[in-house]
Amino acid sequence: MEYFLIPLVTLLASILTFFSGFGLGTILLPVFAIFFPLSISITLTAIIHFINNIFKVIILGKHANIYIVVKFGLPALVSAFFGAWILKYLSNIKPILNYSIGTNIFSITALKVVVGILIVVFALFDLLPKLQGIQFDKKHLFAGGLLSGLFGGISGHQGALRSSFLVKCNLSKESFIGTGTIIACMVDISRLIAYSSFFSTVIFSENITLLVSTILFSLLGVLMGNKLLRKITYESIQKIVGVMLIVIGISLIAGII
Repeated sequence: MEYFLIPLVTLLASILTFFSGFGLGTILLPVFAIFFPLSISITLTAIIHFINNIFKVIILGKHANIYIVVKFGLPALVSAFFGAWILKYLSNIKPILNYSIGTNIFSITALKVVVGILIVVFALFDLLPKLQGIQFDKKHLFAGGLLSGLFGGISGHQGALRSSFLVKCNLSKESFIGTGTIIACMVDISRLIAYSSFFSTVIFSENITLLVSTILFSLLGVLMGNKLLRKITYESIQKIVGVMLIVIGISLIAGII
């Protein structure tokens, strides 16, 4: 089932998030979490997210604003290490509560609670008009980079916050995407180095087919997004995805996933 569902969701998410600058990891992580342990899901998502962003950099990286990449991206790169350390720490905490429903046993863990809360919070950015309109002054780029990188290191949820800062920088559409993508790559490199202890060669070899197919579908989504998304409005799809993410987030918090 995962060999069909994960690549398909990746393709759709890659198309829908091409111009927004965020969303691929937000959508993909809960789908991986259905089939894999959460720490492994975060790592697999990070690999796909990174390669997807590299492809975007090849297409639009030349339009990036170097000043903003340095001012926002460097603190994000550093704080992503701290976020990844928090992830490691949370993943080693024993379950807070174990409970059963019928013959099924569920565990509520600190990692699932934190990631579930982050998923719900960032899903609300797609659902609530007041949150959709949040923008931060560009004088706060350094602080924004620290926060975005920290959240990126913990769960990969960095894009919505990053875009809230970059949107105030008066960038062209191409520069907005190129700048955001390079910053996202910097955070991805930082957290993948830190996540390496989660990802054994056995896990990699066992899931190489799924990884390759998912990566290919994500790259196809970039190409399709570059061609189609200028003509497509996807507000209603954002709402549906937002509601689904809240359900997934609550399920994680409750230990069901």
